[in-house]
Amino acid sequence: MTFKVMTAEISHETNSFSRHKTGKRAFMDRYALMGDAAIAERGAENTELAGFLDAGRKHDWQVTHVLSASAGPSGRIRRKAFDWLCEPILSSIKRYRYDGLLLGLHGAMGLDFCDDGEGELLRRIRGLVGNKIPIAITLDPHANVGKQMCVLANIIVSFKTYPHIDMRETGQQAGDILQRTMAGKIKPRTIRVSRPMLEEVNGGRTDIGPMIERIAAARKYEEQKDVFAVSINAGFASADVREVGPTVLVTGQGDFAAHTAFAETIANDIWDRRFEVLNNYLSATETAAIAAAYKPDKGPLVIADYADNPGAGGYGDSTNLLHELLNAGVTNACFAPIVDGDTVQILLAADIGESVQITLGGKTNPDFGGGPLVLKAELLFHSDGHFTGDGPMIHRLHGSFGPSAVIRVGGIEILVTTLPGQILDLQQFKAFNINPQCKHVVALKSMQHFRAAFEPIAGQIIICDSGALCTPRYDRLPYRNVPRPIFPLDQDNM
Repeated sequence: MTFKVMTAEISHETNSFSRHKTGKRAFMDRYALMGDAAIAERGAENTELAGFLDAGRKHDWQVTHVLSASAGPSGRIRRKAFDWLCEPILSSIKRYRYDGLLLGLHGAMGLDFCDDGEGELLRRIRGLVGNKIPIAITLDPHANVGKQMCVLANIIVSFKTYPHIDMRETGQQAGDILQRTMAGKIKPRTIRVSRPMLEEVNGGRTDIGPMIERIAAARKYEEQKDVFAVSINAGFASADVREVGPTVLVTGQGDFAAHTAFAETIANDIWDRRFEVLNNYLSATETAAIAAAYKPDKGPLVIADYADNPGAGGYGDSTNLLHELLNAGVTNACFAPIVDGDTVQILLAADIGESVQITLGGKTNPDFGGGPLVLKAELLFHSDGHFTGDGPMIHRLHGSFGPSAVIRVGGIEILVTTLPGQILDLQQFKAFNINPQCKHVVALKSMQHFRAAFEPIAGQIIICDSGALCTPRYDRLPYRNVPRPIFPLDQDNM
């Protein structure tokens, strides 16, 4: 029998504390691709969609891909934008009869009228298809998985790597489970356990630390006959929602008491090891002192500004780290990005080689990450902001920072962009005529994803908390909705 399967991808990681609400334009700026256009861009790369299509070819499905859409992490999605995202999916369901649905989601999508965006999407879909058609979803492990998501989706499979490099594999795994479900061979459902934490203490990092053992245990448990997927989600601490934090999911059938007991062992380990922090967060001043004294014998010093990560909803315009690097006299360095569209327009009007007086960055909320810097800069490069990745995460995928320019201030080359974007590929420097491999110091805005591409070239990596919006000092953030007590906000009372 040939099954008819609808596929779609919608991804947004919503930072509740961001001043920037997310509208249709934010998705158009990153990507909002319909049908064949989405397949052409994403269908043969390391994406969930590619995994879905792999499963479709393997099982001889008739696949209808509706859309792939993503906006950079930012504030809650406006209702009109969410309705616009849902419409092609719901219309396709109304128009055609499908045997199964396969959706690539994030899991931490918040709406301006609802905390659980993925749950709301699934609720609308179930309102059309009822309970008979199986729904499989993939999630980023930084999902805050709510109860509704587990009730409405039969199958949930999260990535098992951070940096995320197994998107295609995860998509295929979800597709294989869906095939068996449509064929009537299995009847999966998903159980969930959680702990009162904002997130797993290391954000789900899988290159080192306790998550390695947990993922190994998950893969081992998946070998059992009635277990189809085990997902360990670190959670997303920048979401001020009731159902926040780490979760362990088991998608299976049969003995759910045993499945729950297994999930509890993983959740207990996450709780018991909540003080085993892997990152050493340095202040901007401490970071700059290390950079000024660094000897690049084994490769550049790579500095990750953890707190201003656009990949978690940071504004990307924090200036604290740049200010300290300049004050310390750091040379042969590069820095990316500083998001400042107004300054980009001034730079685009100037000639290459010209000296330009600018007021750079720090304009969104100076209380988080520092205020604007008044600088005299040499203009080095103009760009439309487009790049194509060549690293493990975004190989051959296209991205854009919007209109951009490169300036030199002192000994630092700085990429100034219009659109925010996390640094996770060398091409996000090289496409702008900056070669990070030739620098002594490479400063970038990211938490963990940068490691996939930059660890191989780095002589040393250090992590900076610049005090920006994604600071790990959660007591600085105005939480109102998370359940209390919760770790680490109330660790003295737990």
